[in-house]
Amino acid sequence: MDGLISFLGAVGSMVTSWALIDVVWATLLGIIVGMLPGLTATLGVALLTTLTFKMGADRAILILICTYVGAIYGGSRSAILLNIPGTPANAATALDGFPLARAGKAGSAMAVATTGSVFGGMVGMIALAVIAPLLAEFALRFGAYEFFWLAVFGVLVSGQLTSLDDPVKGWIAGFLGLFIATIGQEGIYAVPRFSYGSTDLSGGIGLLPAMVGAFGFAEILTVMRQEAYEAVRSKADSVWSGIRESYKYKVTALRSGLIGTLMGLIPGVGEDMGAWASYAAARQASKNKEEFGKGSIEGLLAAETGNNAAVPGALIPVLTLAVPGSAPAAVLLAAMIIHGIRPGPLIMIESPDFVFSVVAMVFLATIAMGVLGLLLTRPLVMVLKVTRERLMPIIFVLCTVGAFAIASRTFDVWVMLFFGFFGFILRELKYPMAPLILGIVLGDILDKSLRRGLVLSDGDLSAFLVRPISMVLWVTALLFIVMTMPSIRTQLGKLVGRKSKGDSL
Repeated sequence: MDGLISFLGAVGSMVTSWALIDVVWATLLGIIVGMLPGLTATLGVALLTTLTFKMGADRAILILICTYVGAIYGGSRSAILLNIPGTPANAATALDGFPLARAGKAGSAMAVATTGSVFGGMVGMIALAVIAPLLAEFALRFGAYEFFWLAVFGVLVSGQLTSLDDPVKGWIAGFLGLFIATIGQEGIYAVPRFSYGSTDLSGGIGLLPAMVGAFGFAEILTVMRQEAYEAVRSKADSVWSGIRESYKYKVTALRSGLIGTLMGLIPGVGEDMGAWASYAAARQASKNKEEFGKGSIEGLLAAETGNNAAVPGALIPVLTLAVPGSAPAAVLLAAMIIHGIRPGPLIMIESPDFVFSVVAMVFLATIAMGVLGLLLTRPLVMVLKVTRERLMPIIFVLCTVGAFAIASRTFDVWVMLFFGFFGFILRELKYPMAPLILGIVLGDILDKSLRRGLVLSDGDLSAFLVRPISMVLWVTALLFIVMTMPSIRTQLGKLVGRKSKGDSL
């Protein structure tokens, strides 16, 4: 009841003319950013973070959350009309959305995507309001030992789930991020590491310039390397029929919302896996499996519900553990710190109202996303006619200005360019970007927690292994590694096969 009162109070405080204007324009901007191929939610939030330094904390975070929510939803537009996911989170959307559009049901498909996105956002928002206070209270039991293993666990899980075909590539990307985080002065005695006499490197690698490069400039290079795209030109049908169709699959929507929220909770996994896991579960439970991938309303609804539910889900570990659940959430974490907010286990003690303010922000952004998505279905299609040759130079300028504006250092522009080329090469080699960025975020936590733990235990490494929470984390991390070994998986497969054969006899 106290939580509901706090939530209603937060919503009431935000229902002002200026706040509502911010909600509308930021959500609309997010939708446009998400729907344009080559722009991602991470890039949009990162660029806006550089432009909100002078704003108050609440207004800046409201704008960033609205952009984040809008961008994840906006990517469904290009997925449906171009068969090109606007963001990686909308890859599953294209499987059924594009066939529906080509069948003359583009309006219905976009309405289904909107309905699923709104429902998923609401499910995730409720989970955020319920789970965040409980997880923050539980996180008070975390010490240096637990945070060390949490960082290791986050990198391993992120690498595993974002690179299912070859988890080793995901882990390599994650540990590259951990190494990059060690560049600069270490956190206890301020001794320079890997700086080689450079004053700029002694200050460390900034998270935002690195993210703008890895997700912005690298995306520009990737898009310009591909063939030009062309939108579906069939006339869009009524959006209302799509809303009616969505209601038939309310069980699928609820299941997808819960799965998406769970995927958002896992560090570094986020919206991409929220969509794919929800889509896979819907296909497994559906009575019409053969329609999936050929224009299934149920498949489209599951994918869009799952990825949007992962957005508030990804904010739960940000607020309670200071660990991002996705790449855009990592930018939000950096923005909160910049604006003087300290996410982590103490947030319910130091800033309890802020948690429910974030819940209210997600609620308003979700409502705005639904209204704008339905009202502007046809006008927003016009945005897709902007050619990439005109769009990409503008985005490159914004990337450069954004990287420089963070600290007014030319060095940050070079960091952005380096990570852009580096990220482009990694993408061409099929390495995922999310573990790399998560490694940079968690590197500082891992480094300080390791050293503090060693100081507290007087150099005894066994202290990291025997505490209950630490033990659960390192055993789970070890199981993740063991389960990816081909020989182990083969043996398990044989064992399961024998057991099922024995049960049948």
